[in-house]
Amino acid sequence: MSAGPADVGARVVLRRRLPDGVLSDVLGHVEQWSDGLVRVRTRTGTVEVAEADLVASKRVPERRVPERQ
Repeated sequence: MSAGPADVGARVVLRRRLPDGVLSDVLGHVEQWSDGLVRVRTRTGTVEVAEADLVASKRVPERRVPERQ
């Protein structure tokens, strides 16, 4: 995994395994990464992911803001 506790505040994508075994991605900004829990603020709300459920993680670039003409 390339993202971790030092990435609080950064935009990341996390791949997690749900209880039924399906993989799901979470994209947003890390608000907290400690005590085995990752809290990510997404466009639709806050998601908490247990570190034990993480399959992969990485930092991603900030969203580009389209230029106004």
